[in-house]
Amino acid sequence: MQSLVVYTDGACRGNPGPAATGWLIRNEHGQIIDEGGSFLGRRTNNEAEYEAVIEALSVAGKHSATHVLLRSDSELLIRQINGQYRVKNARLLPLYQRVQQLRREFETTVFEHVRREFNREADAAANAALDEGLRRQRIGGNA
Repeated sequence: MQSLVVYTDGACRGNPGPAATGWLIRNEHGQIIDEGGSFLGRRTNNEAEYEAVIEALSVAGKHSATHVLLRSDSELLIRQINGQYRVKNARLLPLYQRVQQLRREFETTVFEHVRREFNREADAAANAALDEGLRRQRIGGNA
C-alpha cells in the first residue's frame, strides 16, 4: 500500500494565454518523491489546472500508489471533480472525464481544496515550466 499526497497547479499568463502545469508528489513520510510540470502552449487557466491533475495522477500511478490525496488551490476544479459543480464548459469536459478515468486506477482518491499558501511548491513548478516554455519559444522564434 502506497499513500501519496499530490499537489497540483496550473499557471496562465492571460486567460487564455501561454499556460503550464506544475505538480509535486510526497510520500506518506512527507518526502518529495517526484515533481514536474510542462508547458502547454495557449490554454485557459482552468484547462491548465485540469492538465496538471492529469499529469500528476499519471505519475502517481507509476509510483504504485494505491491511495491518493490530491490538493489544489483551484476551488472550481475541486468542486467539479467532487461533483459539487457541473462541468458546463465543452473544452473542460474531456479533461474532467480523463481525471475521472485516472482516479479509478487507485483504491481511493480524495480531492481537496487548499489555500494558495499551502500550494506554493506546485505553483513554483508551474511558473518554472511556463517561464521555460516561453524562453524556448523566444529562442525558437529568433533562430
